[in-house]
Amino acid sequence: MENSRLVYSTDSGKICPSCQKPVAKCTCKKKKSQSHQNIKIDGIIRIQREVKGRKGKTVTTISGFQMNDTEIKKLATDLKRRCGTGGSLKNGVILIQGDHRETLLSELVKRGFKAKIAGG
Repeated sequence: MENSRLVYSTDSGKICPSCQKPVAKCTCKKKKSQSHQNIKIDGIIRIQREVKGRKGKTVTTISGFQMNDTEIKKLATDLKRRCGTGGSLKNGVILIQGDHRETLLSELVKRGFKAKIAGG
């Protein structure tokens, strides 16, 4: 039984498959949430098109801002208005519905940001 692993214990309940600790004391969740935020903040605004995890819907993400939340929120509102579409702001990343990479690139450069299109 070398491939067996503990899944449930009557003492502590469900067990995390990665760290083998009770789910309430799991350290993997914290590591995953910190590693998920692998946003580069080096003065360059990165504009990407994403489809994965969105049921096939295209979303343009803009990340790498070195501003506070209120300034990013105002910028997100202006960019959404410029593209004529909806979107949101999550964890310092602006999400714009649809593929608007070129429009957003020209708008950010016009506003004085150093921006580039990243990814495929």
